[in-house]
Amino acid sequence: MKFHVLTIFPEFFRGPFEHGVVARAAEAGILEIRIHDPRDWTFDRHRTVDDRPFGGGEGMVLKPEPLFLAVEAVLPRRDPARHRVILLSAQGARFNQRTARRLSGFEEVLLICGRYEGVDERVGEHLADEELSVGDFVLSGGELAAAVVVDCVARLLPGVLGNEASSVHESFSGEGEGAGILDCPHYTRPADFRGWKVPEVLLGGNHAAIAAWRRGAALEKTRRLRPELLKGMAAVARREVEHDERFVEEGDQ
Repeated sequence: MKFHVLTIFPEFFRGPFEHGVVARAAEAGILEIRIHDPRDWTFDRHRTVDDRPFGGGEGMVLKPEPLFLAVEAVLPRRDPARHRVILLSAQGARFNQRTARRLSGFEEVLLICGRYEGVDERVGEHLADEELSVGDFVLSGGELAAAVVVDCVARLLPGVLGNEASSVHESFSGEGEGAGILDCPHYTRPADFRGWKVPEVLLGGNHAAIAAWRRGAALEKTRRLRPELLKGMAAVARREVEHDERFVEEGDQ
């Protein structure tokens, strides 16, 4: 899989992509990351990529022309089935694990990093396939968000993690015993640390009992820390039941 990152601060990524699973995936040839500076697609002596907003107001806005030219040069023959262009924006849809799994199915993903007051609206309307946000907060730029997206997607690619099950049995996973909720609590040696003991069930070797405990502990942790996830699961379950009921009724007619 190949990631393209379009940013006016290309040096930002010297650190995030040189460590951990992303670096190992790149070294193994599973993942390729290319950083592009939109200034390379400007034609004035100052390599201008931003300008004042029409109508007045604070801040500067990234110009559309360098971004359009850059994307068109990097992906000259865009194929919706293989390529995805994403504008990282505070106004975008929420990026989550489900989104990451969807993006892992593309051959090439290009991330446009916003900066300053924002990006010319025509980029989101006519250039990007979608806008994504990593949370309900405002960052100084899309570079941190790009690092999050690349890391999250990279670890889902076959061969990146040492144990493939690690991306299945974890928080927000769409599969496994913790589907859709937080991961279960984890413990390691020593079994007794400052009087805080590891649950006995994890020490007994009864795999069925361990699986049941992990499921219950994950639900309890989700209920305590992220109760909205359980509400979301309930809503999905209701829609599935309603769909099945309609299917049965149509079949009886």
